[in-house]
Amino acid sequence: MIKRLLIGTAIGALGAGFAGGALAEAVADSPKDTAVEQVIVTAQRREQSAQDVGVALSVISGEQLAARGVATVNQLQYATPSLEITPQFGSGQPSFRLRGVGFDDYASNNSSTVGVSVDEVAYPIQAQTQGLLFDIARVEVLRGPQGTLYGRNTTGGAINFITNRPTPSLSAGVTAEYDSHDEFKAEGYVSGPLTDTLSGRLAIVTDQGGAWQKNRGTGQKLGDKDTTSARAQLAWKPNDKVDVLLSAHAGYDKSEPTGLYLFNPLSYNASLPTIPADTDRKATGWGGSSAFAALTGIATNAKPFHDTTSRGVSLRAHGDFDSVDLVSITAFEKLRRKEYNDWDGSAYAYAGTYFDTNAKVFSQEVRASSKSAGPLQWLVGAYYSRETLDEAFYSDFWQSLLFDTRTTYNQKVTSKSVFGQIEYAFADRLKLIAGLRAEDEKREQLNFVTAGVFAPGAPATNFSPTANKRLHNKPVTGKLALEYRPIDGVLLYASASKGTKSGGFTSYNVGDAKAVAGFRPETLWAYETGFKSSFADNTVQLNGSVFYYDYKNQQVQSAIYDINNGPIGAIVNAQKSHIYGGELELTWRPVPALRIGQSLGYKTGKFDKYTNDLDIPASVAAKKAVYIDRTGAKVGFPPLSYGGDVSYTWAVGDYQVEAQGNYAFHDKVKPLLLGSRYDVDSYWLANASLTVSPAKGPWALTAFARNVFDKKYDLTRNFFLPLIDIAAPGEPATYGVRAQYRF
Repeated sequence: MIKRLLIGTAIGALGAGFAGGALAEAVADSPKDTAVEQVIVTAQRREQSAQDVGVALSVISGEQLAARGVATVNQLQYATPSLEITPQFGSGQPSFRLRGVGFDDYASNNSSTVGVSVDEVAYPIQAQTQGLLFDIARVEVLRGPQGTLYGRNTTGGAINFITNRPTPSLSAGVTAEYDSHDEFKAEGYVSGPLTDTLSGRLAIVTDQGGAWQKNRGTGQKLGDKDTTSARAQLAWKPNDKVDVLLSAHAGYDKSEPTGLYLFNPLSYNASLPTIPADTDRKATGWGGSSAFAALTGIATNAKPFHDTTSRGVSLRAHGDFDSVDLVSITAFEKLRRKEYNDWDGSAYAYAGTYFDTNAKVFSQEVRASSKSAGPLQWLVGAYYSRETLDEAFYSDFWQSLLFDTRTTYNQKVTSKSVFGQIEYAFADRLKLIAGLRAEDEKREQLNFVTAGVFAPGAPATNFSPTANKRLHNKPVTGKLALEYRPIDGVLLYASASKGTKSGGFTSYNVGDAKAVAGFRPETLWAYETGFKSSFADNTVQLNGSVFYYDYKNQQVQSAIYDINNGPIGAIVNAQKSHIYGGELELTWRPVPALRIGQSLGYKTGKFDKYTNDLDIPASVAAKKAVYIDRTGAKVGFPPLSYGGDVSYTWAVGDYQVEAQGNYAFHDKVKPLLLGSRYDVDSYWLANASLTVSPAKGPWALTAFARNVFDKKYDLTRNFFLPLIDIAAPGEPATYGVRAQYRF
C-alpha cells in the first residue's frame, strides 16, 4: 500500500511539473521577480557570473543535485550534456568521457582525460572520485581542454566541486531519507563563528543499506551500502587583506558493489554446467577458488566488497593586496582501496578480481592575479605534485585458465608546471584572451611483476623478470580566444586551444612486462565557437557551442603480440582522429513559480588513421601480429545526450508546495573495439519529487521517485575473458521520503 501511494505521488509530481503552465494562474503571493538567477562561478579562477565566462560551462547547484538524485560523481552524466561516466566492469574505477574524449582502463595508474577537483584540489586517480557528494555548493563542468588556468592539463575538460564554506552566523541542518530498497541516508552540518576572526563548519554524511540484487543460486542480497564521510573546515580572517581556509576530510566505504549479470549463457568450461542467460537484471552470482583464497585471504564464498578509506587535508591562503591577489593551495590526499569483484557473475572461479591500492598525492599551487579594473587582466601560477602508487591486482582464473595471477608494481609521478593567462579589452565589447602552460612530468613504474599460481598454496611463479619503465613528458599547451558582446545580454566567443594527456603504462595481466612499452601522450587541438544570451527581461538564458577536435595519438584499448606469450592486452596510440559536435542549454522562467531547464548535446567522430589495432584471432592463427585497419571507423561513444528539469511552486494556505521532475536520455553505445555483441542500448530515465514546507519555516518533507518508470538498462557491457558476457545493470525504480530541517 505504501509503495503504491509513493508511486502515485511521484507520478503526480511529474505530471504537475509538465502541467505547470496550466497551474500558473493558481499561484498566490508568488515573487514578482521572474529573472533567471545569476550563478557566480570560479571557473576562470575569479568570481564571475557564469554568463560572462566565454567557455562551454554547465553549473549545477547543491540543491539541484539533491533534487535530481545526484549523490555520486558518476550520476552527473544525467545532469549535464556530453558527459559519460562509466564504472569499469561495474567497479570502483570510473571512466570519464566528455565530448567523446575519454580513456578506458580499469587499472589505477594512468591519468584521466577529465580532471576532477574538490575545492581546487585535484584528484588525479579516478578511484579517488567515488566518495559521496555532500555539503556541496555547486559543481562546474567545463568542456574542452583546460590548463592555462589550472595546475593540471586535460584533453576532455574539468569537473570542479565547490563545497559550502563556514558562515559568519550560526546555522545548522539535517537531512534524512529512506527508500523502497531499505536504504537510509542522513546528512548534517553545523556552521558558524568561533571567535571574531575564526569560523568553522562540520559536515557528515552516512549511507546504509539499499541492496536490490540477489544471488541466482542462494538468494543472498547484494548491494548494501555502508559508507560514511566527514569534512571539517576552519576559516580565519585576521583582517581585510588575508583569509585562510583549512579543510580536512575522512571517510570509509565498506559497501557491496553492483553485481554483474549474464546477458548470454555462460559455458566457458565444457566440464562445468552451462548457466543460462539471466532474464532478470537483478540476478547475479559470485564465487572463488581455494587457490585465490590462499593468494588473497578472501574466502571462496565471500561476497564482492569495497573496503576503502580516504582522507586528506588542504590549506588555502589568500592575500588581497593593492593590485594583486595571491593564492597558495597546499594539499595531501591518501587513498587505501581494497575491492573484490566477480567479473564472470557466477559461482565459478572464471574471472574474479581483487585490487589492493595504496595511493598518496601531495600538491602545491601558487598563483598571482591582477585585481584592477583596467583593460588588462592577468594570472600567473606554478604547480607541483607528487603521486605515489603501490598496487597489487589479483585475478582468479582457476576454472577457466587453470591458474591465478598476481600483478604488483610501484609508480611515482612528479609533475611541475607553470601557467598563465592574459585578457585584454580592446574596447568595452571586445576582448582577447591568451594563455600558455608548460609542464615537466616524470612517470616511473618500478618493480612490475606478474606471477602465476598453478596449485592451491603453491608459491607464485614469475612470468617475467622485474621490469622498470620511465616516461618523461614536457608538453607545452595554450589557448587563444576572442570574446565579443554585440549587444547587452549577448556574449559571442571563439577559441583555439591545445590540451594534452600524459602517456603511461599498461598495468594488468601482462605476461611479459618488458614486451609492453609505455604508450605516448595524446594531444588534442580544440576549435570552438559559442554564445551566451539572456533576454526577455532576463527570464530566458540560452547558451550554445559547437566544436571540432583534431586528435593525435589517441589512447585506446587494444593489444600487442608477444612472441613468447601471444596477444597481450595493452593501451596503444591511434595515430589520428577527429570529433565534432555541440551543445545547447536553456533556462526559462515564464512565470515566477515555474522554472524549466533543457540541455542537448551531440557529438560524433572517426579515426582518420588507425592501423595498429591487433586482430587477436588472426594473430593467434598466424602466430604473429596481424592488424586491423580501423581508418574511417567511428570512435565508439553515445552521440546524443538530452536532459531537462521542470519545477513548479504554488502556495496552499501557509504552506508552499513544489513539484519537480527531471529526465535524461542516454544514447546507444557501440564500442568499436569490442564489437556489436557489446552494444549498450539507449535509455530514458525520469525522476520526480513533491515537496511541502511552510512558506516561512525551517522544515521540508519530500516524496521522491527515481527511475520512476522502472526502466531496465545497462551501464556497461563487456567481457574480462572472451565469451563471458557480463553487464552492469542500472538501479531499478526507487521510491522514498526525505525530511529536512535547518535553523
